Amino acid sequence: MKNYWRLSYLSVNNQRHPVKSESMILIFGGTTEGRYAVKVCEEAGKPYYYSTKSASQEIQLVNGIRLTGGMELPDMVRFCREKEIRLVIDAAHPFATELHRNVAELSGQLHLPLVRYERIYPEDPDDILYFQTYEEIISYLKENRIRHPLFLSGAHTIRKFKPYWEEQPCIFRILDRDESREIARQEGLPPERIIYYNGEEDETALFKGIQPSVIITKESGKSGGFMQKVNAAKHLQIPVLVIRRPTFPLPCPTVQGEYGLRKEIERSVPDFFPLRTGYTTGSCATAAIKAALIHLLSGKNPIEVTITLPAGESIRIPVYTSYVEKETGFATVIKDAGDDPDITNGLPICSAVRFLPDQKGVYIHGGEGIGTVTLPGLGLEIGAPAINRVPQEMIRKEVTATWEHFHEYVPGQPEMPGIEITLSVPGGETIAQRTFNPKLGITGGISIIGTSGIVRPFSSEAFIQSIRREMEVSKAIGCHHIVINSGAKSERMIRQQFPDLPPQAFIHYGNFIGKTLEIASTLHFRKVTLGIMIGKAVKLAAGALDTHSKKVVMDKDFWQNWPGRLPVRTRSFRRSGI
Repeated sequence: MKNYWRLSYLSVNNQRHPVKSESMILIFGGTTEGRYAVKVCEEAGKPYYYSTKSASQEIQLVNGIRLTGGMELPDMVRFCREKEIRLVIDAAHPFATELHRNVAELSGQLHLPLVRYERIYPEDPDDILYFQTYEEIISYLKENRIRHPLFLSGAHTIRKFKPYWEEQPCIFRILDRDESREIARQEGLPPERIIYYNGEEDETALFKGIQPSVIITKESGKSGGFMQKVNAAKHLQIPVLVIRRPTFPLPCPTVQGEYGLRKEIERSVPDFFPLRTGYTTGSCATAAIKAALIHLLSGKNPIEVTITLPAGESIRIPVYTSYVEKETGFATVIKDAGDDPDITNGLPICSAVRFLPDQKGVYIHGGEGIGTVTLPGLGLEIGAPAINRVPQEMIRKEVTATWEHFHEYVPGQPEMPGIEITLSVPGGETIAQRTFNPKLGITGGISIIGTSGIVRPFSSEAFIQSIRREMEVSKAIGCHHIVINSGAKSERMIRQQFPDLPPQAFIHYGNFIGKTLEIASTLHFRKVTLGIMIGKAVKLAAGALDTHSKKVVMDKDFWQNWPGRLPVRTRSFRRSGI
């Protein structure tokens, strides 16, 4: 049996505790995706298992239990039975084919839910040669008498390319770590043919210095730096040969980001997180439109659809109903805000989609229950439906991708016709009267908003406790500087200012700025950076430490007198010790 018994104890407040049977999730990691799977599971504040083949990945776990040493299939089956595992997450490297096969077999034998945490892959770049096997690349290199190639495919491919490099001069770039050096030594690769790197080097500078005839790499996705390699090679006019990633051996839910993974965990292990996440109205609208278009194009009634969020990951959303009538597709998605007290929770988000053969483009209209913009300042034209630009962009991308899925492009054939979309929310006008939309100049209904596509639950004691847990994780892994921000949009902007901080250093406060600062103070962080959008900033400066729209509205009088009031508010925060 492989050595997989090197387990850490669950560590809470520097106390060691025996592992309990509630550790019902097993993650196979060792990758960037593995790190993010850990980040998601840590939010629950409950124990789970994180397994890697070697101990080379440096990762700090607060609630997780680390397993090191590879598991064979019998070991996996025995472990999952003994520990009563209820969900397996495969976040391993896309080229770890043996592990993927074993995990798929494990899922089948024990009827365990399985989720594949996959990387985000860009569309195939132009002028790139793809190969399905290593043998195909070797044949291509030999047949075309290619000399002096640069291999960026990793230490584990040294053996696979041995029939080539034993005969021809070439360079391998591998990670600067003991495991990679040992692999190269065992395979007999001469040291003068090796370049070591730590993952942060300038690709263009490297290629200029080596001047290879071609570059060989894997289809490693966004987190593997695939496009950085391709773009640098294209800039220097160096051909690129790419090994295709293997297909996953078992059909199962595939996610490409933190939100999608959390939703799959909530489905499979409903009691793992204290609160459920939900979908923004923009995501629900996008899903309803896609469902209507699919029914219109295929004649089939989708029970769920997959949409792509602004950050690039995909999520599944259930469809309530869809049908076709008079050459128009209709579909409805029920808004699910999770455990967030969203006033739109449970509302039907309805779409109607029809083709405009003599036109081009995607036209989005607001129907019943969708508000109309009547004042400037919202970034939308006056008279336009109150559908923000991020949801509009999501809708247009999904419509185009769906059309292309059903209509493979053929030269000379007609392109996508015009598509007219009408969104409606029955009951939206009544609900909108209980929001601040009328004060913003949005009349006649609700607005379709959302920047991330996902609603994180807040406005409850449980969310405040989740903030505390996230900060405790940050503290436990040695973060002295944290960045608190309201949500995905502010985090994306502020991350650019702090690229060296780990993901655990970024904390979402939702609307609980005051509580978040209090927790940061009690945990004695040396530095706290606040990322905030202008609306919340005005509320905070006016003294509102909970900025939820149900509790406080932006004070226009305060805004007008801002220069005179700001120093007073600044002094009050300093006196508070925060």
